[in-house]
Amino acid sequence: MTTAGAIALSALVAGTLDLTATGSLMKAQGVPFRRLMQGVASGALGSAAFEGGVGTAAVGLLLHYCIASAWAVIYSVLADRWPALYVRPLAFGAVYGLAAHLIMSGIVLPLSRLRRPFSWKAWFMQIPIHMLCVGIPVAWIQSSTLR
Repeated sequence: MTTAGAIALSALVAGTLDLTATGSLMKAQGVPFRRLMQGVASGALGSAAFEGGVGTAAVGLLLHYCIASAWAVIYSVLADRWPALYVRPLAFGAVYGLAAHLIMSGIVLPLSRLRRPFSWKAWFMQIPIHMLCVGIPVAWIQSSTLR
């Protein structure tokens, strides 16, 4: 598989797993999937995203997979510089997922147009999701196909 193919596959898998896990948690709390995707879109569109219906939910879905793709590209670049990342994908993937969560919650979201109250509960719930559903799949797929 080519590098681009491995990046695309890892982004698709990680994006889907993350969306499934977070979507399931949100549904259990009574939040519809459309509202979750509008929340993602609000990072770029602001609060108007919640009034946009299915259209802004689709924008949120597209943005979600763009973000997953960015994390997959970053991992590939890092692994090219530090090939040890390909050797231990479970360990490095878990650390990478944690780093992705910390960067998203500490830098990206505060710089976005998303305005919602901070929740320690949600923050902590996203740690294992990012480790298991983002970092490990990206590292595992890329190490399996590119090593």
